[in-house]
Amino acid sequence: MPKFPGEGHLYQGRYKSFPVQTDRHFLLVCRYVERNAWRAQLVPRAQDWRWSSLWRRAHGSVEQRQLLSPWPVTQPADWLALVNRPMRTFEQEAIRQSVKRGRPYGDPGWQARTAAGLGLEHTLRNRGRLRKEKQ
Repeated sequence: MPKFPGEGHLYQGRYKSFPVQTDRHFLLVCRYVERNAWRAQLVPRAQDWRWSSLWRRAHGSVEQRQLLSPWPVTQPADWLALVNRPMRTFEQEAIRQSVKRGRPYGDPGWQARTAAGLGLEHTLRNRGRLRKEKQ
């Protein structure tokens, strides 16, 4: 039995959050999340995964859509096509690192400033101990 609500095998751990730089970065993160089932080859199109926010927005009842929070930016008109289009590898990897480490997601300079301002410098460093230099 999970110790906390929102934790357990269904959630695969606790909720993750990290700072995101701009509207463009926000949309990339949303695209990454909403294409999870498609990327895992569970459905032919991302909007076909009935348990996703994308499905609710595309096919859900009024009541189901009201459960979703409004986005802080306007969703692009071609959102379904964008979500179903493969993402660039470097974008996926950058988002994965932000999810995994709680690292700010954005341009490198912004990441460094934001990490310093929020005390998240450790999220930018590689994990583990520093190697001793040979003398």
